[in-house]
Amino acid sequence: MEDASSRYDLVIVGGTAGGLSVAISSLRSGLEQVRIVESGSAIAFPELVGQERLDVGYGETVSSIDVGDSGDSGDQPLLRVVTDGRNYQAKAVMIARRMDPTDWKPSIPTPDSDRVLVDRCPEGVDDQDILVVGSTDHAVELTAMLAAGGARVVLAAGGMDPQKLSPAADNVLRRLERERSATVLYRSTPDEIGLVDGFPMAYFVDRRMPDLQVDGVVFASGRSMTNPSEVGLSDAAAATGLVWFLGDASEVPDHVPTGPGWTIGRDIAAVAFPDLQLAPEPSSIEVRRRHEGAIGELRAEHYNATITKFEPSHSDLWVLRVAPDQGQTSHLPGQYASLGLGYWEERIDDAVDPDLDKRWDKLIRRSYSISSRMFDEHGYLADDTGGAELEFYIVLVPPSPENVPGLTPRLALKQPGDRIYLGPKVAGRYTLAPVIDPTATVLFLSTGTGEAPHNAMVVELLRKGHTGPIISAVSVRQWADLGYRDKHADLESRFANYHYLPAPTREPDVPKRYIQDMVKDDVFTERFGVAVDAGRTHVFLCGNPAMIGLPEEVDGEVRFPDVTGVVELLTERGFTLDRRNLPGNIHYEEYW
Repeated sequence: MEDASSRYDLVIVGGTAGGLSVAISSLRSGLEQVRIVESGSAIAFPELVGQERLDVGYGETVSSIDVGDSGDSGDQPLLRVVTDGRNYQAKAVMIARRMDPTDWKPSIPTPDSDRVLVDRCPEGVDDQDILVVGSTDHAVELTAMLAAGGARVVLAAGGMDPQKLSPAADNVLRRLERERSATVLYRSTPDEIGLVDGFPMAYFVDRRMPDLQVDGVVFASGRSMTNPSEVGLSDAAAATGLVWFLGDASEVPDHVPTGPGWTIGRDIAAVAFPDLQLAPEPSSIEVRRRHEGAIGELRAEHYNATITKFEPSHSDLWVLRVAPDQGQTSHLPGQYASLGLGYWEERIDDAVDPDLDKRWDKLIRRSYSISSRMFDEHGYLADDTGGAELEFYIVLVPPSPENVPGLTPRLALKQPGDRIYLGPKVAGRYTLAPVIDPTATVLFLSTGTGEAPHNAMVVELLRKGHTGPIISAVSVRQWADLGYRDKHADLESRFANYHYLPAPTREPDVPKRYIQDMVKDDVFTERFGVAVDAGRTHVFLCGNPAMIGLPEEVDGEVRFPDVTGVVELLTERGFTLDRRNLPGNIHYEEYW
């Protein structure tokens, strides 16, 4: 019978970054007796022993894991873990030891030199420049070991997703960066290692990264899971479901549980200790922010413009201006450009993006029609078609069970001076090209932020001296949803041929009236004395597809949607859709 000091809730084999993460996670979940068994003389991050009050047995190699005596309740067997120095009884066992592959070689050209090593650190590294190449926990372990030895370390971790590191490795890497004990290149990996005057030279094709000459290079291989036979795991012990392996499930028999070190600690507690009331994880563990170093490199790589204005009409509606790095961006009124932010940016809501772990270093892009500030800094009509900034009118899209928007919940947290992605091209055929008669009636109909391209078009017509009637009607929910209302009022006061008709549908003192109602009831003739006839009128539509109401051709027959849209109402009056090869006087932009 083992003495009480040899009985543990959980025994962890291997003081790796993953093993330490399991230990810390288990202790924070409510387990009281957790022992780490390490065959070497040191664990991955020795400083965590004191910080987290970890119980570690050094120089102990596990020879067998088998089923031992029953526990106090008599219904759950204890596991017997035998090392060359001690025997343990445990309610659960975690194998966190990782094996360095003997035949692993770097995938890039590498010279045969004792200054280029795999999976081991050179001796006497104090005051030396060492390059570590790798993107896993193991690379962080080597980096920490070299930094502790006094080396100046650069970790080339191209493709590293810090979120996939174990919490122990994640926290240590943050500390190394914070203390400037290591420089981490999250987006760069050398393409070749050469020798110059006997010292390694790392060559980078990536133009953002200069070539580096260092005193030594250490490659971190992708280590493999320990084979069950290497720790003497019996079939009986494996069958209990109380022995876990850290790593890929394909590396062990099907009946042996596996998992990542940053969650399996709580999984073990839940399975092996069903009566335990799991303590809630701290928010810093529950939602771990990504490394600022990685975010900085991703922003530098992808962002090519700066937000110069971010003016909320209210919390969910903004006018913003963006200045591209390359200077002026010419465009035609009505065209669109794409904006983008990375999945690595914070969201304003608590929604979780689908497949975030696979996409966290990618850009979210969406096209937005270019709006117009209407008046320049001197009070004249603005001419932004060739300016150094582009203006956009954007609404926050809330998450729903069917859709988790990616861009606007991140854009909501931005402010002037922040960086952003701006697509290299401005495009779109929704322009004023069809309006060649300066006396024609031009009718702009929109919903919500669909008025953005119309703002630019209205300014362009007035700036060029259009004398025919110009009407812009906008349907929104509330008065607060009209971000350009005061600018339109100024335009009306200056130009007798311009009329603005806002239509809030959810204000108690305003009769509910949609864009279709305005067309059907001839509101434009009634209010402004402007006849809307097919012979002299161009109609521009942007916004809710239900408002536009485009027809579809089914079995050779043109069918309109069940909900009557503006297109159907106008075609009944002789208007025709403007198609790519068939000009008409109904022009549309499907904004949603």
